[in-house]
Amino acid sequence: MPLWTFFGLGAGRATTNWPENGDDGQDGVLGMPRVNAERCPPDCRECVEACLPGAIAIAARNGESRLELDYGRCVACQLCTEVCPTGAMTPSGDWAFGVRDRDDLRWQAAVRGSQGRALRRQIRRAFSRSLHIRHVDAGSCNGCESELQALNNPFYNLHRLGIFFTASPRHADLLLVTGTVTYAMRDALLAAYAAMPEPKWVVATGACAISGGTNGATYASGDGLEDVLPVDVYIPGCPPNPAALIQGLLLLVGRARQHVEGGRIYD
Repeated sequence: MPLWTFFGLGAGRATTNWPENGDDGQDGVLGMPRVNAERCPPDCRECVEACLPGAIAIAARNGESRLELDYGRCVACQLCTEVCPTGAMTPSGDWAFGVRDRDDLRWQAAVRGSQGRALRRQIRRAFSRSLHIRHVDAGSCNGCESELQALNNPFYNLHRLGIFFTASPRHADLLLVTGTVTYAMRDALLAAYAAMPEPKWVVATGACAISGGTNGATYASGDGLEDVLPVDVYIPGCPPNPAALIQGLLLLVGRARQHVEGGRIYD
């Protein structure tokens, strides 16, 4: 019997009961920065100049300068929180950022529509009990893949939630895409999507798949998945941690609530 079996018997059950209760495995982990726009002076550009992926900008609206943040481009490097002199950008442990609408990752007024509610009902009827995922690496650095692998470890044990990875797109309900969608992988990605049976859904995983991240819009790759395939859920991060991935997948099937709307975080 392998040594790890003896260790497991001695340690007892390792799997968390989260998200129902218990540990999510993210204690002490920094997440996306929080924005306190009222503290941002109109002439300050410290965070804009420090932001490597260009997630932060100062835009003129109605004659006033306003801080704008796109969480879909944010890599949670925390540089903006380090250089901000006023506390307009502060570090947080916020990581549950899965959303159904790309605009919900942009700082703006939150909008809720009946079409989104109807889509949620349709998905819940189809996949509330189980979900089979085909993952395609469309040009990732393998950061997202390392977090995806952790979903099947004894702590997170994704199978307990009725969610499984499958090797064939013909057996998949969901296409989970990582990477910037390089031109070399575009046809392969489209072929995997075409092979999936209806109904089928798509999740853009990580900043690269959502917006191109720090490496998009080059001679070799595009700026994310949105212009290639219809996206149903966006899970930002660089990379999103395993708990964030689970939250986004449960959001898709209607078993978790969305914590971010219009770029604003709701606890």
